[in-house]
Amino acid sequence: MLRSWASPSPKVFGSPRSEQSGEDLSALRWSNSGRPRGPASHAQWQRTQWRKWSRASPACAQMLRVLTSALNLTRPWRPPGARSGASDGTAREPEIQVRALEGPDKGITEIIMNRPRARNALGNVFVSELLEALAQLREDRQVRVLLFRSGVKGVFCAGADLKEREQMNEAEVGACVQQLRGMMNEIAPSTGLGTQNKKAAFPAPTIAAMDGTALGGGLELALACDLRVAASSAVMGLIETTRGVLPGAGGTQRLPRCLGVALAKELIFTGRRLSGVQAQALGLVNHAVAQNEKGDAAYHRARELAQEILPQAPIAVRLGKVAIDRGMEVDIASGMAIEGICYAQNIPTRDRLEGMAAFREKRPPRFVGK
Repeated sequence: MLRSWASPSPKVFGSPRSEQSGEDLSALRWSNSGRPRGPASHAQWQRTQWRKWSRASPACAQMLRVLTSALNLTRPWRPPGARSGASDGTAREPEIQVRALEGPDKGITEIIMNRPRARNALGNVFVSELLEALAQLREDRQVRVLLFRSGVKGVFCAGADLKEREQMNEAEVGACVQQLRGMMNEIAPSTGLGTQNKKAAFPAPTIAAMDGTALGGGLELALACDLRVAASSAVMGLIETTRGVLPGAGGTQRLPRCLGVALAKELIFTGRRLSGVQAQALGLVNHAVAQNEKGDAAYHRARELAQEILPQAPIAVRLGKVAIDRGMEVDIASGMAIEGICYAQNIPTRDRLEGMAAFREKRPPRFVGK
């Protein structure tokens, strides 16, 4: 587990600037000259580098906090206790269930959405339970891949709970949408280096398995994930304009980043619904698979994808995710500097040494996440 900063040898040329903040990121330059030897002196040197980078630029300071948040996993996850008390006061099953797989799939954790009467609509209880699960799983170093799936056949997530929303006044609607946006930001924050929000994305890779309908907020939930797998028969779309509103949980920002501005505008302006096959052709989902009789073909393909990620070095995967996510928010020169910081963090890991040893000894690596 990494708690502090390492420094690499490559130099960063020029003075890259964050597109969002306009800040000079040239403080991300480093050198190995004068680097001390030994664990104690190395740790002291890392702390010195942290203070230097943090003072140089608010953007640098925020980037360091993001990386620390992504890697400083100290608290074991504990399952949320079963709750009694639905919105109407009756006893009920939890709407969000967490399942940690075992055996060869150990490291894959599933969030199962289970609100059958409302087709997994994003009601207050549903969102609160999902927020609690995400907050706990974020701190669990055993989670190498997080997979979102539905426990309700034929539906991934039907979007906002309009029946619940209809009973709210304007202030309550605003607060509800803000909570929903906050939930999406627990998975993938829609912020750049120049913003005040310092929360990092969920540190492990996230996959949405869409075996059925994903409309409005349901598709926004999938868009917040790193990867998406859909059944060919699944139906998805940001249909808010057909209901008199616009996407309010990140759809107007994540869809154009996924598909491009013109196509995203077309889909949002028209409220068009897409099949899984159409979504794959546009690049909205990574994979589309023919549905099976049990209605869980996308789940099985998503699980296969997670199994491909499992053997890889977990710290390198997490840092790769940070480098891509943060790098896409700035110009390429700043992005290269971000990549350099991420690479620096990986240099002192045992997994890096294990990877080189495995290559030399012609054997599969055994990564431990340290």
